[in-house]
Amino acid sequence: MSARDSRKVLAELLWAEKYRPKSLSEIVNQEDIVKRLQQFVKEKNMPHLLFAGPPGTGKTTAAHCLAHDLYGEDYRMYLLELNASDERGIDVIRTKVKEFARSKLPANVPFKLVLLDEADNMTADAQQALRRLMEMYVDVTRFILIANYPSKIIEPIQSRCAVFRFTPLKKEDVITRLKYICGQEKVQYDEDALEIIFEISEGDMRKAINILQSSAALGKVTVANVYKVVGLAHPREVREVIKTALAGNFIKAR
Repeated sequence: MSARDSRKVLAELLWAEKYRPKSLSEIVNQEDIVKRLQQFVKEKNMPHLLFAGPPGTGKTTAAHCLAHDLYGEDYRMYLLELNASDERGIDVIRTKVKEFARSKLPANVPFKLVLLDEADNMTADAQQALRRLMEMYVDVTRFILIANYPSKIIEPIQSRCAVFRFTPLKKEDVITRLKYICGQEKVQYDEDALEIIFEISEGDMRKAINILQSSAALGKVTVANVYKVVGLAHPREVREVIKTALAGNFIKAR
C-alpha cells in the first residue's frame, strides 16, 4: 500500500484525520495566525517558522494547510515531514534533511518546505546542524518547526524564525466542530456530553474528536459514555464515595 493510500485509509477510520482542515480558510480559531499565513501564500514568500503551543491546537494542521495553499493538492511533493521525537539525531539532519533541502526545484515553485514536528525533542547537536542548514539553503528551502515547549529550541534557531504562538481552542469553537461532525456521521448526542468532552480535552481539538468518536462507538454520545471511554468516574459516583466516607463507612467507600 502506498503512503497516499495509507493516508486515505487513516482518514476514513479516524475522525480527527477525516475532518482535519485542508486549507487555511478552514482552520478553527487562531484567526490572527491564519491571516498572517495567508499573506505568506499571497506573496509566495515566507521566513522560517516556529509554531509553538499546547497539543491539539492546530500547529501541524496549519503547516499542512499552508503547504496545500502554496502548492495545491500535490503539496507533499515539495514537503519533507519528519517527527523529530522519532528522528531527532544529527544523522537524520545531515542526511534526509540536507538531501531534500539542496535538491533542485521546479521553475514554478519558489521554495520547498521542511516540517519538523516535535522539534523540541531534537538533540542539541541536531539543532546546531539544523541551524547551519537553515542558513545554507534559505534560498530554496523554508523550515517549519513545531514545538510544545519552544524554550527547548536553541536561541540561534528561534532568532531565525517567525514565531507563532497557538492557544487552546475556545469552548464554542470546539463544541461547534463536534456538532458538525455528529451531523456528518449521523451521531446522536446530548448537549451536556459535548460540554464534558470540552472540559476533559481542555481546548485540544484532536483529543476532543477522539473522545467523541470513542463515545459514539457505544451508541448515543451521553455523559455516561464519555466518562466510560476516558476511564474517569462520573461526578455522581465521586460524590457517593465522598458521602459514604464522611459517614464513616470507609470500607464501602473503597
